[in-house]
Order: sequence, then C-alpha cells, then structure tokens
Amino acid sequence: MTVTDTADTRSRTTTARAMTWAWVLLTAITIGSWWLAPAHFTETVHASTPVTALVLVLALVKSRLIIRYFMEVRTAPRWLKRSTDAWLGVLFAAVFVIYLF
Repeated sequence: MTVTDTADTRSRTTTARAMTWAWVLLTAITIGSWWLAPAHFTETVHASTPVTALVLVLALVKSRLIIRYFMEVRTAPRWLKRSTDAWLGVLFAAVFVIYLF
C-alpha cells in the first residue's frame, strides 16, 4: 500500500461520510416539511405566508444539498458552485414573489 492509496482511501471515506450526512439531513428536512403540512389539522386550513416561506427555505436547502453532494458540484470549480447557488437563489425568490402576488 502506497501513500497515494492511503490518501485515496481516506478521500473516499470522507466523501462517503459527507454523502451519508447529507442524506440524513435531507431525510430530516423531508420529515419536517411533512410535519408542517396543513393536513394534520382538523379545522379549515388557510394559506400561511410564514409556513410557505419556511417550506421554501427548506426546499432551497434540500436543493443545494442535492446539487452539492449528489451532483458532485462540491468538487467543481468555484464559478460553478457560485452560479448554482445564484441560480437557486433567483429561482426560489421568483417562486416566493409569485406566491405573494
């Protein structure tokens, strides 16, 4: 076993661990979003801007995690990381503005 093999094994272990934690966080956010759904209430449900904003923020976080960890943007050049973050920000801002009007 050479130094390169050891470094490669360590890198794969770190990547696998990061992806596992990303998956755990995605699962937790999904359960949290489900819990926020108005179907759990017995009374008439009305639109709630704070709840909608929270769900959109959770969706933004989930989208960023998926892009970063499962689409391998985490190891991409800085310009790609920034452009995907900007794209997500513009997209979710547009969706929220459309919701408000």
